Amino acid sequence: MGIGFRELLIILAIALLIFGAKRLRTIGSDLGAAVKGFKKAVNDSDQEESGKQLGQDQQPDATFDAGRKPENAGSEKNA
Repeated sequence: MGIGFRELLIILAIALLIFGAKRLRTIGSDLGAAVKGFKKAVNDSDQEESGKQLGQDQQPDATFDAGRKPENAGSEKNA
């Protein structure tokens, strides 16, 4: 039970009578710009979150063998 074509035409005709054609056009363009800005903000925040997640994923894990020397550390000096 949604809005049919006939009901939509009646609503648009009433809006046209109340606001006028010029004002209705500016309302539509302002509404479109607002929706576009909202979508851009949502996409930017999603990209920012994914960037933070990638930054955390690329960090090396903690190593537990920090006290040991590398096995080939002495061979580099002799070579």
